Amino acid sequence: MKSLGKHLIVELYDCEKNLIDRVDQVEAILVEAVKVSKATIIKPVFHQFNPHGVSGVVVIAESHFSIHTWPEYGYCALDIFTCGDQIDSDLALQFLKKEFRAKNMSVMELKRGTLDVPEGELKHKP
Repeated sequence: MKSLGKHLIVELYDCEKNLIDRVDQVEAILVEAVKVSKATIIKPVFHQFNPHGVSGVVVIAESHFSIHTWPEYGYCALDIFTCGDQIDSDLALQFLKKEFRAKNMSVMELKRGTLDVPEGELKHKP
């Protein structure tokens, strides 16, 4: 069976605490990760929390990249949901780990929209 998309649940541990508490830096890194993956950016939206933490999403034509940071723990939770098979999420993952200076990364992959349709009839984009 084919699926409409791939959803990566990503956890980054022991990240640079000051870096993941700056909305401008988190946004720049996530947007660049989208570009590295070759996804098509629609719109980024990010928010700085008080006293600390950042949440954001980059809506892409192929779905989304999202992040939530807990600087006090050096932790980032990310979702990378992409449709089709043209996006290189592995390159994006390595870029994110390096840029957030994470010492450890955990990734769980889910297939989304697993449908029992004949080969060639599963359309990702018009």
